[in-house]
Amino acid sequence: MLRKSICFATLAALSLAAIAAHAQAQYPERNITLIVPYGAGGGTDTTARMLAMDLEAALGRSVTVENRAGGGGWVGWGGLAQAKPDGYTIGYLNVPSMYAGYLDRQYNRKETLESFTPLMNHVLDYNVWAVKADSPFKSVKDVIEAAKKTPDTITVSAFGAGSDDHLAILSIQAENGIKLIAVHYKGTADGKTAALGGHIQVLGANISEVAEEAKAGTVRILGVMSPERSRFLPNAPTFKEQGYNQIWSVSRGIAAPAGLPKEVEAKLTAALEKTLSSKQHQEKAEKLSLEPRMIKGDDYKKFLKDNEVSTKKLMGW
Repeated sequence: MLRKSICFATLAALSLAAIAAHAQAQYPERNITLIVPYGAGGGTDTTARMLAMDLEAALGRSVTVENRAGGGGWVGWGGLAQAKPDGYTIGYLNVPSMYAGYLDRQYNRKETLESFTPLMNHVLDYNVWAVKADSPFKSVKDVIEAAKKTPDTITVSAFGAGSDDHLAILSIQAENGIKLIAVHYKGTADGKTAALGGHIQVLGANISEVAEEAKAGTVRILGVMSPERSRFLPNAPTFKEQGYNQIWSVSRGIAAPAGLPKEVEAKLTAALEKTLSSKQHQEKAEKLSLEPRMIKGDDYKKFLKDNEVSTKKLMGW
């Protein structure tokens, strides 16, 4: 009798394993959710909606963008980390912004970089400083000099402690011996509204988030924090051109929860690579002033870890 029970248990286990293997082989069998950890209208949301449309063709299933704003991005990242690792919930990792949630002890989050299965970097979006069209500031130097004359009076938007915008502010302060006031918002749309309404003096953002306003003349770009001039803002000088050694960007990449089956990971990675490499996707990205930068596999994991280490050092966490 005992031998029969063991046999039945073994058969049951084998059957479950076979069912699981079949499900992975057939992936995807239903629609996929793509989590954006910020509100609508910002750079990540724009990036995600562009990806979702093209990824649908590669996977043969609908990909729905779901905005989960709040908690400095951790409403979305927490939801992604806690989702079932079956490939039907993926989301964006924004670095350096996401590191604050678990490196800064005041937040005491249980999730870490190891809570995710990094799949592929999508874009690098360089930082900019911009002002409304009638601002007295015409250059980065104007802001720096004003901050030297009247410390703790110049306001610059950022999006949470340890975000790319915030790290740039800290680095600029250290380089020039000044003190700026970082004003944190939930998303770029709020920062834009504040800057255009005169509530803050300088808008810290990314190229894709202000390129259209710059072309329309509603904002003036003071400087771009890229190694060389951006093809999307060719008339805007870099910080380096103006004598300030500042290169900052946000990385937007796609991940799944930790524990994703290797077969599903391989299929998702292949679909993402096909999508990002397509001429159609490249053309869409250019129209949105986005710079695709595909980093995959172990290279992407190393990229994320290196960013984590540098962020921890600069923030003193």
